[in-house]
Amino acid sequence: MAFKEGMDSVKKFFQKIGKKNLVIVGAVLLIGVAVLANWLIFRDTNDGYDYNGGDGMVGVLDNTKDPTSDENGNQTDSSTDTSTDSYFSSVQVSRQRARDEAIEVLNAVIENENATEQVKAEAAAELAQISVCMQQEANIESILVSKGFEKCVAVINEDSANIVVKCSETLTPAQLAQINAVVYEQAAIEPVNISIVAKA
Repeated sequence: MAFKEGMDSVKKFFQKIGKKNLVIVGAVLLIGVAVLANWLIFRDTNDGYDYNGGDGMVGVLDNTKDPTSDENGNQTDSSTDTSTDSYFSSVQVSRQRARDEAIEVLNAVIENENATEQVKAEAAAELAQISVCMQQEANIESILVSKGFEKCVAVINEDSANIVVKCSETLTPAQLAQINAVVYEQAAIEPVNISIVAKA
């Protein structure tokens, strides 16, 4: 008897809230999960980022010693190149997967007949912002590769950017300035909000 009363009160609660609001809450939760997944991908403290820094030239790894050479400069192992290529590929795939999930959720909100016009407009604006970020990331990556960096991954989150470039040596101040300038030109993000790391 108590169980049935409990179930009735749960049904009344959900009826009171309404399907529309449940769908909206679910969409917001899914977007939050996608953003969290994106953050988890790029928060690894072993990747060289200094998240406490703030001068726009933080987190640069010292890669002056070639890990594929011994102390005499002889090549010993080429697995590092494969590992680095795998790193860049996996980051790009993970970034795209998180974005695809967010886009799917936002499209579902926009197409939902029960969603209010305000909620649909907010979802459309967020979808447009994701599209802008994706274009900015692609532009930054292609420009930096054209400037001599072998590989590059850019991740833009609103007003901050994380840039990872493949570089066997420590980035010079000129290279750091060049990266900062490209990011600023393409995404209007100040150098203080740009984290740069060199991945050997």
